[in-house]
Amino acid sequence: MLAVLFPLFLGSYWSAGDPGPAVTSRLTWATAIGSIIVSLLAPLLGAIADSGGYRKRFLFVLTIVGAVSTAGLSLVNLGQWPQALVLFVMASIGYYSAAVFYDSLIVDVSHPRYYSLISSLGLSLGYFGGAFLLTLHVWMMYTPGAFGFVDATGVIKFAFISVGAWWLIFLLPIMLLVRENKSPSVVERGTIRAAYKALRNTFLKIRSYRNIFMFLLAYWLYIGGLFTVIFMAVNFGQRLGFEDKDLVTALMITNYVGFPATLLFGLMAHRFGTKRAIYVGLAVYIVVVCWAVFLKDVRQFYAMSITIGMVQGGVQSISRSLYAALIPKDLSGEFFGFYNMLTKFAHVLGPVLIGIVVAFTDEPKYILITVLPMFLLGAILLARVDAPANED
Repeated sequence: MLAVLFPLFLGSYWSAGDPGPAVTSRLTWATAIGSIIVSLLAPLLGAIADSGGYRKRFLFVLTIVGAVSTAGLSLVNLGQWPQALVLFVMASIGYYSAAVFYDSLIVDVSHPRYYSLISSLGLSLGYFGGAFLLTLHVWMMYTPGAFGFVDATGVIKFAFISVGAWWLIFLLPIMLLVRENKSPSVVERGTIRAAYKALRNTFLKIRSYRNIFMFLLAYWLYIGGLFTVIFMAVNFGQRLGFEDKDLVTALMITNYVGFPATLLFGLMAHRFGTKRAIYVGLAVYIVVVCWAVFLKDVRQFYAMSITIGMVQGGVQSISRSLYAALIPKDLSGEFFGFYNMLTKFAHVLGPVLIGIVVAFTDEPKYILITVLPMFLLGAILLARVDAPANED
């Protein structure tokens, strides 16, 4: 949801009247800054989680940070893009840091054989929930008066509040129903002090596992390309002159397509192997970013959104499940901390590449094609990963 609403409002409201390349640059560099901060925090949080069994507690606190920051965006007024960027960075830190603990809980709720299915189910339900909420917001945007709003601006401000509330409401099932296998213990002062030193040790541990190391290199590249496409889609559409309503509607459709498609990807990975399923998704993304160079009509944008929805969630969920199958179970928090750190460093790479490109050209069609090498190199490196028999 934030990937739709924030770029939309940044371009049409908080940066109203500013040149398109300037808006793109602000979005890319804010994304990069947030990603760097989360990258530095992720191993620390993961090491603490493993030493004390505090996954759910950290998940709770960081979700609060993200939800409150997201709701706070509703208070930012016209032209106040610096304040909006600060809150966006805080929301990103909350969301992606919480993901360290959310991802690592998969070892507590599923047998390794079913990681792909459980991971896909969780992400697909997330798509459905996001699509449902986004549908309500789209309905409000088309008929703001029926809901007591003067215009679409009021609707989007309300949307930030509702997203924050939605986030908190659906945190409750995890807090109440999911049980950690490891009981909390006292985290000593030395544990925190040693956490950054443990980052080096985590890296050395990962280097000793050839498959894990090679997978993370591949993942770092292709998942960075994937998230860059997700987050730059609205800005890309705005730069092409498409209306905000069309952009939100198209991405709403992406979420609805993503719900069943992510489930199907999980089934496909379970039946034919996770690596093969990831290759299918990467092939689609390669076609999409090449297609974007020639995209001119809003109907093509709708078609591209549907195509992305067919593979977006699947690639994310089964990548997570493949990684879970490769790593030692007793180091899941620490290794998933490193996993999320690399995810966020990948988030740095894509936006920085785009930020460099927009510094030299005003042509929006080059925004998405910039990440093509990330998909290609990621696929090549993935071929060198020896997956478990049930994941290959």
